[in-house]
Amino acid sequence: MDYRVRIPDGHHSNRSSITWALVDDGISAVRLKSDDDVIVRTGGSHTPVLAYQLDDAWSTTLTLEADIDVRLKQTTTTTIGNRTQTDVTYRTETITVADSLDVEVYNLHASAYDAAYPNGDTGVAIFQSRPWQGYTLTEDGDSRVRGVWRFYTARDPRWDRLTQATATDETEIHSEALPVYVHAYPSRIGPRAEPIRDGPTILDSWGRERPSPQTTIPDTVAVEVVDRTYTPTYGLAVRTDNLDRDALRVSGIVRGVDATPITSTVSSGPDRELRGSRLTAEVVSQTNEQATVHIELRDTATGSPIDLTADERHVSLNGESGGGYIAIADQRVRTNESGVAVVTVDQPGVYTVRYHPGTWLVATPAYVSDTATVRWHPLGTLDGWIGLLIEVGWQFIPFVVVFYAGRQVLRFFGPRDASERYP
Repeated sequence: MDYRVRIPDGHHSNRSSITWALVDDGISAVRLKSDDDVIVRTGGSHTPVLAYQLDDAWSTTLTLEADIDVRLKQTTTTTIGNRTQTDVTYRTETITVADSLDVEVYNLHASAYDAAYPNGDTGVAIFQSRPWQGYTLTEDGDSRVRGVWRFYTARDPRWDRLTQATATDETEIHSEALPVYVHAYPSRIGPRAEPIRDGPTILDSWGRERPSPQTTIPDTVAVEVVDRTYTPTYGLAVRTDNLDRDALRVSGIVRGVDATPITSTVSSGPDRELRGSRLTAEVVSQTNEQATVHIELRDTATGSPIDLTADERHVSLNGESGGGYIAIADQRVRTNESGVAVVTVDQPGVYTVRYHPGTWLVATPAYVSDTATVRWHPLGTLDGWIGLLIEVGWQFIPFVVVFYAGRQVLRFFGPRDASERYP
């Protein structure tokens, strides 16, 4: 914080003179205001350090105010005949200066949800309404998850040269101060879990789609920014076998800003639970052209059918369906209230049937995935073999006709008796 004191000009005449001198000056108080509320007060300093916290605001105007006190000495000299009289008075003035800046407040208040898988793994999902970097799952930080944000540093070239000015002249000088800024950008790498091989498995991410900021990055900056619309990962869910709940920490995109998320155990709650599923598939009928596959999905523990068409399971999370689906032969189907779905396939082969459950954050109840395998080929039945023989027979008819015609031609043009055949 810097200031200058301008001393009033003096006055001189034949009989009197007035002069001014600076006796004392200083900053008496510094205040930081959020909108109209004072949040920090401190004593006078040219370089005040203000510690403050903005808890509830999303945006505000920060105003830095300083009270500057100045004491001046006024000396008045008057000449009357041969006698000179000197009077000294003091004047004290206080002025308040201020500067304001509109800011967005970055508060990291994350919510975490976890659930237990039947095999002992743990599902963790964390939500934060502002951009954030990721979170760690263990005390040593080796098991962690990063969102879509990455960072780069760049200086501001406008600071390369400065103009040094006096009352009468200006000189351009090389700047010794080169401010460096940290920029966050959405990376093409996307969300990443570490360790890569045996670390957490990313299940899903949520957020509103945004356009690529590629056009806003200077050509001199080479980073792998997304070149299409992206999801800023306001929510990120993983599955892991290594979780220390007491060490769960969320890191923001602002350096030094992290938080312990407020956790809620979904698996022990009254409304949601994570269960095992059993998926079966078999061919119930077939022809030479197609086969009908009967798919059944049931709860492993209770044996109850899993209905993927029930209205209460189609809860939406950022547009994502909560019920899940079954995939087979590039088709997506849902089981009915009996836990059954029927699919027709027309290409022979081995089919993998996979149940893709909805996220356990919105599905009630929630299930884990399961797979089944079914094989179909027309030769798998007696009708298929008969059809194959008939088809092969039809294919050989032209050859039989040609063979028979050839024999008849040879008989017509060949020798008619044994004496002609052997001279």
